[in-house]
Amino acid sequence: MIKVLVCGICGKMGANVRELIAQDGGAEVVCGVDAQQSDCGVPVFDSFDKVSKNVDAVIDFSSPSALKSELEWAKKAHVPVVLAATGYSAEDLEYIKKCSEEIAVFKTANFSLGINLLVKLVREAAATLGENFDVEIIEKHHRLKKDAPSGTALMLAGSANSALGGGREYVNGREGNTGKRGSEIGIHAVRGGTIVGEHEVIFAGEDEIITLSHSARSKKVFAAGAVEAAKWICGKPAGLYDMDDMLG
Repeated sequence: MIKVLVCGICGKMGANVRELIAQDGGAEVVCGVDAQQSDCGVPVFDSFDKVSKNVDAVIDFSSPSALKSELEWAKKAHVPVVLAATGYSAEDLEYIKKCSEEIAVFKTANFSLGINLLVKLVREAAATLGENFDVEIIEKHHRLKKDAPSGTALMLAGSANSALGGGREYVNGREGNTGKRGSEIGIHAVRGGTIVGEHEVIFAGEDEIITLSHSARSKKVFAAGAVEAAKWICGKPAGLYDMDDMLG
């Protein structure tokens, strides 16, 4: 049984992770890190430098602000990390890559099995349909989500782009007199209410439209994927891993 530290343990996703692991015979939550302190049934530290528990893996559903202190601690403790937060900057991504040279890091924009299947289907569709179809992506999330477009939307755009030669520009929404559409990939973000997560990829051609979509009904699908990733990454050598590695 692996011992898990949950970063962001007092938040909604932290609660989902705790609930799922409580029903999992292969893992247990032994502590957490969160700036907001509350009773989570295990010790909760307000920073990584105060962690006094031995753990086998970290699951992070917090925010990019915790990244550097988290990875520095993980390197010293030789503990693999599952990064499930979104909104990382280019600098953050470079730092993650550098740290993965010393420890195992699992990072993906979305931990849903369905979304990762959608990514593969989008790549296959783009490769088959080619240049004759325009690609537009619509993503919808709850009103509290801070980053836009979503990491999943960018992952879907990257999947289509890779199949089309990698040269497509991303256009985030449109307004005003934009002129004739070019060869870009359009990405549109919707924020409202309690939408968990919806992603739609449109391939629009001459007289026909193909739409691939995914709708998450509960955040538990993301927590479940992160728990499986934590169990999978334990014992892995240093490196940067994602869902393709685990599903493969």
